[in-house]
Amino acid sequence: MRIIFRILPWLILLVAGYFFISKKFSINTSVESKHQLLVEKIEAIGKLELVRYQISDVLEHKNKTDFLPEASVLLIVKADAVGCIDLTKITRNDIEIDADTAVVNLPQPEICYVKIDHKNSRVYDTKMAYFREAKLVDEAYKTAEQKITDEVKKSNILAQTKINATNVLKPIIEGLGYKNVRLTFE
Repeated sequence: MRIIFRILPWLILLVAGYFFISKKFSINTSVESKHQLLVEKIEAIGKLELVRYQISDVLEHKNKTDFLPEASVLLIVKADAVGCIDLTKITRNDIEIDADTAVVNLPQPEICYVKIDHKNSRVYDTKMAYFREAKLVDEAYKTAEQKITDEVKKSNILAQTKINATNVLKPIIEGLGYKNVRLTFE
């Protein structure tokens, strides 16, 4: 029994010391972000998005230098390309109405944007990149965006935009009471 009374104060002191040290020297991390948002420009947009291409690209990008080993990165890139018509370009002269006939001259379709979907894109592998990895990945994404833009321009996105414009706008104009609706593109 004497041994227990001798050890008990040391045991209590040891447990109290552990709790004191763990509370006093524990690493608490907190994240604090302060933002100062400023609206720089408000712009009226009249672009009617009519078709979206979702594109995947597998890209191997290499960087060769004289002094360092060849660095490479393998990306799986997801991107969106959107075809649209800018309705703000339509003037009163582009609309002809005669009894039950409406003729609307629409502007030529255009590619609104091509953008990389970084949320769904992945860096699959890097080799020998080390301290230049961030720059290499950035260059690879820019190369992918340029290649995707070039391929979208070669595709039939603008023709598909015209078809979709007709399919979307014709029923709306017919709903206004015009039986004969003709859409043209200048």
